[in-house]
Amino acid sequence: MSPPVLSDLGYVPPDGGWGWAVVFGASISIGFAFTFPKAFTIYFRELQAAFSISYSQIAWTTSIMCATTYGGGPISSILVNRYGSRPVVMFGGLLCGVGMISAAFCTSILQLYICVGFITGFGLALNLQPSVIIIGKYFLKRRPIANGLAMAGSPVMLCTLAPLNQFLFENFGWRGSFLILGAILLNCCVAGALFRPIGAATASAKTQDALTGKITEDAMEMGSPKNVPMENKTEEGGKGCCEKINQYLDFSLFKHRGFLIYLIGNVLMFLGFFAPIVFLAPYAKHTGIDEYSAAFLLSILAIVDMVARPTTGIIANSKWVRPRIQYFFSFAIAFNGACHLLCPLASSYTGLVVYSSFFGLAFGMVCAMLFETLMDLVGAARFTSAVGLVTIAECCTILLGPPIGGTLIDTFGDYKYMFIKCGAVMVLAGTFLFIMNYYNYCMLAKEEKVKKTKEEDPKSVRTENEGRNNWNKDTTQVGPELEPLREEQEGVKKEMNGTNEV
Repeated sequence: MSPPVLSDLGYVPPDGGWGWAVVFGASISIGFAFTFPKAFTIYFRELQAAFSISYSQIAWTTSIMCATTYGGGPISSILVNRYGSRPVVMFGGLLCGVGMISAAFCTSILQLYICVGFITGFGLALNLQPSVIIIGKYFLKRRPIANGLAMAGSPVMLCTLAPLNQFLFENFGWRGSFLILGAILLNCCVAGALFRPIGAATASAKTQDALTGKITEDAMEMGSPKNVPMENKTEEGGKGCCEKINQYLDFSLFKHRGFLIYLIGNVLMFLGFFAPIVFLAPYAKHTGIDEYSAAFLLSILAIVDMVARPTTGIIANSKWVRPRIQYFFSFAIAFNGACHLLCPLASSYTGLVVYSSFFGLAFGMVCAMLFETLMDLVGAARFTSAVGLVTIAECCTILLGPPIGGTLIDTFGDYKYMFIKCGAVMVLAGTFLFIMNYYNYCMLAKEEKVKKTKEEDPKSVRTENEGRNNWNKDTTQVGPELEPLREEQEGVKKEMNGTNEV
């Protein structure tokens, strides 16, 4: 594990103070981002009847919402690097409200896909990434605890929204409920107002871009000849465009071994991560359980999840676990999958309560470490780019997970095959991450050992430097046999620089 470097951010995070207010605001934003797609499943059966559609078709609503939330990660990261977390979260809250209010007037499932899936989903994307990013700017030593507390906002919201949605539907219908939910989501704007900027005083990105462009232009005019070929100018323009993109998204992360392991494991994991929550309430209703009891299963899951997240953060912050936090994360994913594999054995309401409790524990463990493990691998300075690149890769499996589960339900007429699929995928992802993280830790220890050996043996470094100096001395000696070659080389250099001397 690469230890956290204080100079990555250019300042020492306060690890407290106003940071706790930021954690509170982040818990609201993260809570809505993670909870809203789950709580929305309460309306599945009613929307299915209203639009005369199948389970797989209505499942696309939350799939598109989750995929847009994660797929909008790079855009969110770019906006955070450009404008900061506060305005991005406030604009995202406004989009969420507009999306749900518009959904109240939808007359087809396609319109619902656009309003709930894309508009609300993108608003949630502008809430999720900035909230996670700013925690890393306020905390370092207590970062796992801060992340655990912020992520605990999700089960708190779920515990509240699940029964609230059922109450709203029975009293106002699904259209009236969507109007009220749109107003509730506007509270994300209030949460974003708590995200006070922090860091070393730097010029705005716009000013830096303008100054860089002007300096580059002046340097080209002064140092470049007038007869530069058009091909070279095109190449320079292309390089400038790539450098400008790389300024906001660090694509060199794809050369980072730990980042690639994390990316592959998480992309596989999300194929079975959200579907069990999406279909938990419908599964309970399918077995003959009443609507309030089915909604209460989500509340049980949320209560256990609420306790599991900060507890996991405290455990992950301990001196025994934090140096090997990747193993803890791998175990949590495999444990999550094992719960889903055992779910078909729960044939009564009591069994579903037990499943929801263990599922809440496993789900809370994964969510508490989901971003902490990524920050542990790449560092706080590169985390903004890393989270954007990870979420855009994860959106594909997030998009496909619930519809595949809905297709299995429509095909076999039974929910157990959906739970078995999700469980098998998550056990596989946890096993992959455990093995590959073991390999990564071994390679890091080996590289660190080689580095220490070089530092402790300056003799070999000195011998290498002396050999290089001797070689340079020999090649720079001026003799009559080297004089023609030297003049020829100088002539070539002058031609390359575009100067002609007589």
